[in-house]
Amino acid sequence: MPMPDLPASCDLLVIGSGAAGMAAAISARHHGLNPVIIEKADVFGGSTAVSGGAIWVPCNPLMQAAGMPDSREAARTYIRGETGNHFNAELVEAFLEKGPEAIDFFHNKTALKMSPRPVSPDYHPDADGATEGGRVLDAYDYDGRRLGENLHRMRPPIADFTILGGLPLGRPDIYHFLRLTRSAKSAAYATKTVLRYLRDRLAWGRNTRLVMGAAVAGRLAETIFELGIPLFTGHELVKLVQDASGRITGAEVDGPSGIVGVSATRGVVLAAGGFPHDTARRKQHFEHVRKGLPHYSMSPSTGTGGTIAAAEAAGAAFIDSNTNGGFWTPVSLLPNPDGSKRPFPHLFLDRAKPGVIAVGHDGRRFVNEASSYHDFVQGLIAKLLEEGQQSAWLIADHRALRRYGLGAVHAFPATIGRHLKSSYLKSGATPGHLARECGIDAAQLERTIAATNAAAAGGEDPQFGKGTTSYQRYLGDAENKPNPCVRPLQAPFYAIEVFPGDIGTTMGLDITARGEVKQQDGRVIPGLYACGNDINSIMSGSYPGPGITLGPALTFGFIVGKTAATA
Repeated sequence: MPMPDLPASCDLLVIGSGAAGMAAAISARHHGLNPVIIEKADVFGGSTAVSGGAIWVPCNPLMQAAGMPDSREAARTYIRGETGNHFNAELVEAFLEKGPEAIDFFHNKTALKMSPRPVSPDYHPDADGATEGGRVLDAYDYDGRRLGENLHRMRPPIADFTILGGLPLGRPDIYHFLRLTRSAKSAAYATKTVLRYLRDRLAWGRNTRLVMGAAVAGRLAETIFELGIPLFTGHELVKLVQDASGRITGAEVDGPSGIVGVSATRGVVLAAGGFPHDTARRKQHFEHVRKGLPHYSMSPSTGTGGTIAAAEAAGAAFIDSNTNGGFWTPVSLLPNPDGSKRPFPHLFLDRAKPGVIAVGHDGRRFVNEASSYHDFVQGLIAKLLEEGQQSAWLIADHRALRRYGLGAVHAFPATIGRHLKSSYLKSGATPGHLARECGIDAAQLERTIAATNAAAAGGEDPQFGKGTTSYQRYLGDAENKPNPCVRPLQAPFYAIEVFPGDIGTTMGLDITARGEVKQQDGRVIPGLYACGNDINSIMSGSYPGPGITLGPALTFGFIVGKTAATA
């Protein structure tokens, strides 16, 4: 069915169709407005649809209903400790106050049904105010068939994150698929999951069981379509339109019919995902890029910062003082048939596992491998700048590689031959052999593995303390005793080269607690709102726990919709 023409006017124009944009539109409709969503990409869902889908909201009503303790004071203490001198009291207070209300609204009045994770430690669980679980919510798996033909308009899963050519695995799936050769229950679970996927491929041409971030995006989209909110893909913001008083009254939009004007009586919401692929702004605000290090983003390629640039042209303030310009993740580079390469993130499946270490080209370990992906890259960047190198290496022994996988190399029974052939995966019968394959100092790598193994025999890591916090142990292998994250490495060995990357940007537009975009002098630009990664992260460049982008995205989307309706 052909897409209808973009209307010439609406109450509220929302730019971006990820969680923040859809949340703002749903909230606006709930408060009586008629919003329209435009999306630059040809598919909707933004980075949300290909994310892990975690939603971090302290004191949320679902954790309280499940009897999990938390308090606003504890959450404030934790965020303050994480952000330090960059603590944004205005926005943090708005998040802590309105976050629980937003979760109650979306869970009870939309298709976004969620459940709290009983065990999901904050990334620094030993810090004051941290919790061991409950703050993180997951959307229930979603049947994409409920979207009808709109399912084919939704951003599909990233192929490298799937198995069998398009089957994404949620957290319970990963647990069972890693154990399918060791557990009859897991084998049955995996078989049932694969059969459902094969039926979907025949009937729909893709998976219809949506998990993690895709479940969040799919559930929000169901509500969008049920409410009759128009969602136009392939439409890009060109410029914001202001009247003589400076109020934002609409926008110029580039779509299939060329550039057209859209008036918006209540204003415009910017929720287009930040600037992860704006190479100029990235070089300006990422210190390691400025110093010559490579960098790769896992965000959709359409995230080029156009909305931020349009807002700045209208007088908006951009905050660039965060401790980190992005939410970091280490990435490896998979070869494409044409000789180019694409990034693959090493988030939580491999680094924390026993039998895995990270070393620089000098053969020395440089970081606690089980730390969060954000913390790992901070250590990686420091190492690369110190060494004058562009990359480091993740090293695993054969047992770890086949039991847990490494990067894009899946665990047994998947084969590894094609990755060895492409040189994505390096191998060596001895540390010295592997070192020569990778350009690592051979003598030092041998000493590093020997020292690591001597301590690991007793489950210890005196150098970096791998496996010493509940978060790290949560990501390890509970069957590995006494430390879920540590054991000696045994020949043969494998390695994958890793580089700095991100899953989104932290710096963005300055807003009020009501989601109104500010000018440099602190005054509000009337009719201009922002949420999601287009705003400066309330975490100010820190990364306290899983879901600290989607939690604030839903919260400030909820706030913005109400603000626009009542302003």
